[in-house]
Amino acid sequence: MRKYIDLSQSIIHDMPIHPYDDKVILYQDKYLDKDKYVNHRLEIGMHSGTHIDTSMHMTDSKTYISDIPIDRFIGRGVLLDAGNERNIKFKDSYSDLVQKDDIVLIYTGHSDLYGTDEYYSNQPVIDEELADFFIEKNIKMLGMDLPSPDNYPFDIHKKLFANNILIIENLANLSKLVGVESFEVIAFPLKIKAEASIVRVVACITKVK
Repeated sequence: MRKYIDLSQSIIHDMPIHPYDDKVILYQDKYLDKDKYVNHRLEIGMHSGTHIDTSMHMTDSKTYISDIPIDRFIGRGVLLDAGNERNIKFKDSYSDLVQKDDIVLIYTGHSDLYGTDEYYSNQPVIDEELADFFIEKNIKMLGMDLPSPDNYPFDIHKKLFANNILIIENLANLSKLVGVESFEVIAFPLKIKAEASIVRVVACITKVK
């Protein structure tokens, strides 16, 4: 038996966005009674809500997210519980948890502030030693319930990108994975010629008691 947990923020009109980004515009432009069908239009930056960043976001990479092999976006998930940590550091216990090609998710509880100014201005950050550990392990992706793994000048971003590690930002519901022994992460982006993509991230729990 499998259980699926949605780890994504909802896409809605005027949704919470990073201060660097433009407003999300979502509206209905066709109506059944007038147009004989229903349609909605969406104007959104690729870094709004839950999304995947690729190296092109902050490096001179020429690889669009649509060019990346699809198997990069699915894999064994590992949750690191970093609740109440402001500077998220490496722990010896991570050495046996994290393996090559894993999709590592960091739970901080910061998503409870999603939609507030504090969510973007007072976030925890990932320590450089921990980033080096992920690089050494050669993980596929790093996801977190944060708007970013770091602050300006975004050295952690650049370090991960330089080592072919994708980044998932603004995850939700990671608390539901605490204590879960085995799960898979499915995070397929849009097939879009861009440096990033909004994404629906799902955890598939393969061992349900």
